[in-house]
Amino acid sequence: MNNNLFVTKRNGERESIDLDKIHKVITWAAEGLNNVSVSQVEIKAHLQFYDGIKTEDIHETLIKSAADLISTESPDYQYLAARLAIFHLRKKAYGQFEPPELYDHVVDMVERNKYDAHLLDDYTKEEFAELDEYIDHWRDMTFSYAAVKQLEGKYLVQNRVTGDIYESAQFLYILVAACLFAKYPKETRLDYIKRFYDAASKFKISLPTPIMAGVRTPTRQFSSCVLIETDDSLDSINATASAIVKYVSQRAGIGVNAGRIRALGSPIRGGEAFHTGCIPFYKYFQTAVKSCSQGGVRGGAATLFYPLWHREVESLLVLKNNRGVEENRVRHLDYGVQFNKLMYQRLIKDQHITLFSPSDVPGLYDAFFSNQEEFEKLYVKYEQDDSIEKRTIKAIELFSLFMQERASTGRIYLQNVDHCNTHSPFNAEVAPVRQSNLCLEIALPTKPLQHVNDENGEIALCTLSAFNLGAIKNLDELDELSDLAVRALDSLLDYQDYPVPAAYNATMGRRTLGIGVINFAYYLAKNGVKYSDHSANGLVHRTFEAMQYYLLKASNNLAKEKGACPKFNETTYSQGILPIDTYKKDLDQVCNEPLHYDWESLRKEIVDHGLRNSTLSALMPSETSSQISNATNGIEPPRGHISVKASKDGVLKQVVPEYDTLKEKYELLWDIPSNDGYLQLVAIMQKFIDQTISANTSYDPSKYEGNKVPMKLLLKDLLTAYKLGVKTMYYHNTRDGAADTSQQEQATQSQPHAQTAVEVEDDGCEGGACKI
Repeated sequence: MNNNLFVTKRNGERESIDLDKIHKVITWAAEGLNNVSVSQVEIKAHLQFYDGIKTEDIHETLIKSAADLISTESPDYQYLAARLAIFHLRKKAYGQFEPPELYDHVVDMVERNKYDAHLLDDYTKEEFAELDEYIDHWRDMTFSYAAVKQLEGKYLVQNRVTGDIYESAQFLYILVAACLFAKYPKETRLDYIKRFYDAASKFKISLPTPIMAGVRTPTRQFSSCVLIETDDSLDSINATASAIVKYVSQRAGIGVNAGRIRALGSPIRGGEAFHTGCIPFYKYFQTAVKSCSQGGVRGGAATLFYPLWHREVESLLVLKNNRGVEENRVRHLDYGVQFNKLMYQRLIKDQHITLFSPSDVPGLYDAFFSNQEEFEKLYVKYEQDDSIEKRTIKAIELFSLFMQERASTGRIYLQNVDHCNTHSPFNAEVAPVRQSNLCLEIALPTKPLQHVNDENGEIALCTLSAFNLGAIKNLDELDELSDLAVRALDSLLDYQDYPVPAAYNATMGRRTLGIGVINFAYYLAKNGVKYSDHSANGLVHRTFEAMQYYLLKASNNLAKEKGACPKFNETTYSQGILPIDTYKKDLDQVCNEPLHYDWESLRKEIVDHGLRNSTLSALMPSETSSQISNATNGIEPPRGHISVKASKDGVLKQVVPEYDTLKEKYELLWDIPSNDGYLQLVAIMQKFIDQTISANTSYDPSKYEGNKVPMKLLLKDLLTAYKLGVKTMYYHNTRDGAADTSQQEQATQSQPHAQTAVEVEDDGCEGGACKI
């Protein structure tokens, strides 16, 4: 190694490279870590040094050298690399390693218009000093390398054009808390801020991208999910597109319900013209979704919903298909297809499904969601009415087309609209659920906009967070965590702005929240149970019972303080009906765990005092936010013990929690023999979750003859999910990218007992065999 190399400092001066200084920094970063070698990082980095190298490039080289050494044999390199990255990040943000005092930092950032000025109006210098004393900046050192890169790429306040970064993570956490509790009484708010700061910075509560990136900045829109419904008119369609643009630009994921749009060839203006059908309007919505990149935080994306019985369904099912021409494809949206019991019955009985244009069958579309008996009565009546234009198709053919497209794209989703309304916190007669969202975990009432400023329409927003199951020691911890999460998110509803009146009115009326979980796979592993063999069923029942019980208790307590949400009367909760009353009773055959909490006392409190929030729970994917907590994402089994995620921020390697002690306990995705155990767990969760769940199905074609997953198996899983009460299905994963181009996966053996998963992060049934 040539020690005569020169380095170019940040001020342009040249000096000899100081290898001793580099050694000290790496040694500092390696303190307390297991099985890491300072010299190995140095050697790897030295090979890449050159004369005139800039000081920041030396930092980057050290970080990359440590990150390249991350493996299941030496997982602690992910912390060594992270500490080097934190050191570098702070130098860029502050010009030194030690962060400034909180008050000085906030003043500086408000002057630069990076932080919201209300922070200086709402808090005194003395309060900032007290919070500054409380901040533990060493918690930065508990991040993994993947977490730091996600923070740097998506969450920390920065100039995305120049790459300048202005803060570090602990300021992020304390100031999110300060913003959310700013309007609490002065005698209690600092206590809430400190407790919420602890919960978030110790990774017990996981915050989603819009909150992490946005709260404390002048941009005030933090709802993760926005549901917009269009009516069958040009004014409504234009209003929907306008609302999409406004919300995509502010970081939200979109659900668009376009099921009312009439079919191709339907008469308009009394037969003056033929309707162009759905596809031109779907293209219009696609253009609206892709018009904004969300400030570099994440790309605009949406899922569009329509019913299986729509007359254009065969054309709509292939919209993502690679075959075909641009005129008959709309490939940059995802799609949610809506089913109900009658559709499944037609499949099981090997009968036909009749396809209608919603415009030709009065009352049918609304009854599809609000009243299943009325829907079936109208559906059969219209089938027998020869004056109505219709088409018929064998149910097995239509279901097979759906499953074929779901398998080939991975992203044709499913919503069981009857489960979404019969097992719902909303009274379907007055507030039916007609759609979900981009990730299939939100189920909220919507009403179409008739024009851009329509205050009678209803755009549903849901504000999310999650509990880290791996970070809690016992279920009673969920009591305080629920109180903190519900209070913080409820405050956020009043704190944020609403670019569309229909969204403001709906949110103020319903105050919907969606709190989920991360690190579920680690939770199962450390409790010694598995996805596949039903050993986890009892634990999962107890866990999600506790979670929903404590969330409802927290919202009930908040209602006693601040009042119930104004539209509480439109919930089933107001009638004393709880999730434990309406779940699909077929579930009892796979899990007979008793209830462990005092639901009857809670029921009485809810009827007497109401709930502050119409909904409280939803299980989201949490792909990015779980990385911040060094957790497995959402409820999914990991694809490997170490994941290598390629994203716009480069290649990030992350090892599952406690790999050294739990490697034999983790059940990896492609080792799971079927979807049966996983679907049972989802159904058990759904018993308690009041919205819905991002649930995936996964298939390894190599296990089947001709490397092809049998259609019979795909349909069996569909029927199993329905039978057990599952509301929605999200991704269809296929191993090795054989069919799933959006979720390419390879699971390769890298060491004995360890697997690596490489991912690309994206911006007929036997008659009578299945009873439903």
